[in-house]
Amino acid sequence: MAKIVSLQFSQSIGRADSVKSFQFLSKQSLDFQPGQFAKILFDKNNISNKELNKYLSFSSPPGEKYLEFTKKLSKSKFSQRLNKLKNGDEVFIQAPLGNHVFKDKYKKVAFLIGGIGITPVVSILGHIVKKSLDADVILIYSNRKESEIAFEEKLNRWQKNNQNIKIFYTITDSRPNNSKFKLGYINEKMVSETIKDYKDRIFFIYGPPGMVSSMARLCANIGCGPDKVKKEEFLGY
Repeated sequence: MAKIVSLQFSQSIGRADSVKSFQFLSKQSLDFQPGQFAKILFDKNNISNKELNKYLSFSSPPGEKYLEFTKKLSKSKFSQRLNKLKNGDEVFIQAPLGNHVFKDKYKKVAFLIGGIGITPVVSILGHIVKKSLDADVILIYSNRKESEIAFEEKLNRWQKNNQNIKIFYTITDSRPNNSKFKLGYINEKMVSETIKDYKDRIFFIYGPPGMVSSMARLCANIGCGPDKVKKEEFLGY
């Protein structure tokens, strides 16, 4: 059940162009599942304040000493407040929220992700690695250009050290300099050729509403049952 928790800001970490992770410490325990999110409350007295209170996914796995949230920064008041946090500043969150989560019993999963939608995926992959689960994972991660790939170093390290994690990058707006990147938007052909056993997998789709709807239609078109598609739209990010 969601509760309001006080956090103390610890540090920020750059992840890609305009993308930063923000780490917090908490004196209270907070149990959440990989794939869930929180509502960050810069205006605790008016939770419905949409300018200063917004939803962000956990990018840290459960059980860490810190809680991490990651955002693509903009000129919004919320982004500015987030980016100006100093060590020790207090921030309140309402958490945990969200039902489309990873379960340890899942043996074959796939992710169709664009841009900042990678945030909850990092929490899930971190959880899988931390617990040494035998889940077979395929991630297709789309960005406009190479410099916008968030968490690339961490993702590559996980893939290198775990034979059950396979990551495929695709770039949409410029021809990649590296042959390891695919070119173009995620489409039915790309998914069916990259994920041969797609009908056996549970698909996770996170991101802006347009991206989520497009990927959900793709999954339906290639024959994935609706019970095997878990999706979460990022609203007001």
